[in-house]
Amino acid sequence: MIKTMTKVGNVPLENNNDFEKNYLSYINKWGKITGYLGVLVAFGPALVLAVVFNIMPPASAILTGFITMASAVGVVWFVEPISYFPIIGVAGTYMAFISGNISNLRIPASAIAQKVAEVEPGTKEGNIISTLGIAVSIVVNIVILSLGVFAGTGILDRLPENVLSAFNFLLPALFGAIFVQFALMKLKLAPIALIIAISLTLGVNAGLFDFLPGMPGYIITLGSVFGTIGLAILIDKKTKSKEES
Repeated sequence: MIKTMTKVGNVPLENNNDFEKNYLSYINKWGKITGYLGVLVAFGPALVLAVVFNIMPPASAILTGFITMASAVGVVWFVEPISYFPIIGVAGTYMAFISGNISNLRIPASAIAQKVAEVEPGTKEGNIISTLGIAVSIVVNIVILSLGVFAGTGILDRLPENVLSAFNFLLPALFGAIFVQFALMKLKLAPIALIIAISLTLGVNAGLFDFLPGMPGYIITLGSVFGTIGLAILIDKKTKSKEES
């Protein structure tokens, strides 16, 4: 089992105090810098059009576009960071939301890395291993995307239709594999998490959550994550009280 990390950048990491003082401060410093740079790059083209070429849409169009986007996915801006943080940790959060592909690449890479290293998610060791797993996935992702830009279209055009249709099952299969992986670690919680997720999914499909703002599908992720956490805490407290009595 991996217990610690010898160095973060040029800063040695030798004990638990170093994790809080050196590692997290180092990560937060560079995470904020890269985050602000990401915002600048994202809005860079629009700023160039506005400042250099004096092309600026009316304020009403900007406000309408923002309201339209926020009403559809605005809640996800808050739900995803909260839901994903227990798995990917501090550094993983910074990297994942800059690089994208969180649910289909960063989360699986983080989960598998922690499983292979035999560390618990949410711990200091898990936080570091998650960072390494996500970092590797980003590098591999960039390489594959670069190849895909030049050769992907030609390859996809030559694939049979049934093979292309099968690609739609990749993401569900991936999440199913991740669920089984964590289920084997927490056999008592796995059925509870599955029941919560299925119940919320059926509720969303039946229109029970249509009163929520935007597209209510986010309630499935939010409810599954925090519902399972809450029940896990209750089960743990009951188990400890029985052992004490």
